[in-house]
Amino acid sequence: MANRKLQQTIHVGCRELGIDSDTRRDLQLVATGKASMSDMTDADLQKVVDALKERGFKTGFKGSKKGKFKPAPRADLRLVHVLWKLLGDAGVLDRPDRGGLNAFVRAQFGDKWQSVPIDIDALTDASQINAVIRALKSMCKRHGVQTQ
Repeated sequence: MANRKLQQTIHVGCRELGIDSDTRRDLQLVATGKASMSDMTDADLQKVVDALKERGFKTGFKGSKKGKFKPAPRADLRLVHVLWKLLGDAGVLDRPDRGGLNAFVRAQFGDKWQSVPIDIDALTDASQINAVIRALKSMCKRHGVQTQ
């Protein structure tokens, strides 16, 4: 049953990208005009999978996690990833993966910004990126993690 397989793929993609169920429904609505997977055709479900792929989801066998994502498009975003990795390596984070970083950004800035992208690398506003960098540097300082 292709329908169920596509639904499972969507759930896996959302989990890997750190997308919660409310954000998933919003993504589905944008991609297909339908918020519920039960209302979707196979073609609709495939549109949602394609939207997840555009945000960095890779389907199929992963093998090594190294090189899973392309480097961030901007130097300031790469700094965000470096700071998050430092915090993860220090054992400070519950979720040191990319999904954890995206969840952190949504939790910290969701109420302050009009919209928070599903993936950190989609941020383009320098002031928003700088706010994330300041928050991560503050976490590093609090936990004694060297950033230089």
